[in-house]
Amino acid sequence: MKEPLIFDGHNDLLLRLHNKDVALDDTGVFGDGGRQIDLHKAEVGGFGGGFFAIFVPGAESISHNDEMMKEAYDLPLPPMLDWQDAIKVALSQAAILIELEQRDALRICRTTADIRAAMAEGRMAAVMHMEGAEAIDPDFNTLEVLHAAGLRSLGPVWSRPTRYGHGVPFRFPSSSDTGDGLTSDGVRLVKRCNALKIMIDLSHMNEAGFWDVVHNSDAPLVATHSNAGALTRHSRNLSDRQLHAIRDSDGMVGLNFAVAFLREDGRMDENTPISRMLDHLDYLMAELGEDRVGMGSDFDGAAVPAEIGTIAGLPALRKAMVARGYDAALMKKLCHENWLRVLGTTWGE
Repeated sequence: MKEPLIFDGHNDLLLRLHNKDVALDDTGVFGDGGRQIDLHKAEVGGFGGGFFAIFVPGAESISHNDEMMKEAYDLPLPPMLDWQDAIKVALSQAAILIELEQRDALRICRTTADIRAAMAEGRMAAVMHMEGAEAIDPDFNTLEVLHAAGLRSLGPVWSRPTRYGHGVPFRFPSSSDTGDGLTSDGVRLVKRCNALKIMIDLSHMNEAGFWDVVHNSDAPLVATHSNAGALTRHSRNLSDRQLHAIRDSDGMVGLNFAVAFLREDGRMDENTPISRMLDHLDYLMAELGEDRVGMGSDFDGAAVPAEIGTIAGLPALRKAMVARGYDAALMKKLCHENWLRVLGTTWGE
């Protein structure tokens, strides 16, 4: 089952290419390596594209995967990064995305018409996204330049503080109510993104910051890769109250495939059945409505259920969705139409 094509809310391929964990060969196809995304796997799995994240890593020595196999854990928030360091990495990853487009591996999309055209052509549709605003200066010059280059989605924080706000730690069991909200610069950033029609991503933001966005943004509320806190009591997941605020804004949540945010025990254990993903999908649809839920995999950035493994395994997810009773119309919404709807609204189309 390679249809409907899946347009996805988050991947970390650019970081892996920047770190040279995986490489590009001379033909423009992603080179050999243990990646979850490449052109061959995209064709096999019916992967239409999604949000390609620009993410600046820190120097953390703690292994998230090892710590997150414990019965309970509370990873400390990494320190804030300097802009001078972050901007170099961010521009490198933006340049990698542009090179991928030049090699015809994907198409950088600025409108929903661009996304539909890319998917119709059989080319991955890529939305340039920034996960954590460490590379955005307070005068927003970087924001303006990246917007001109194609940036259309931005998360003010990853799971560490920035000058704009405070991310959630990786903590289980926990809610997302873990600290302070947006700074005054963070409020300015939200309003500038609204003016530029850049989507604000609420994933990795703590609850205080979430409500600050609610009170200061005029766009739909979107969490690109988050799950239901009622099913998995992880700090990265969303409470029912947060889900209802997203629903009321006509926003969107992308289902995160990362197993620690799916499992009841919060462990980063790939031996997690696809049925657990569907439990979260069902819950999100019950709280948000079927027009406000999609996929937000975190491919190339997280351990996902072994039954899927890579984007080549997406047919197994579709098969399980059909077996759960999802009809053709609902499948199309969950796989890509809901993303196109909320992006069209956010981008002012």
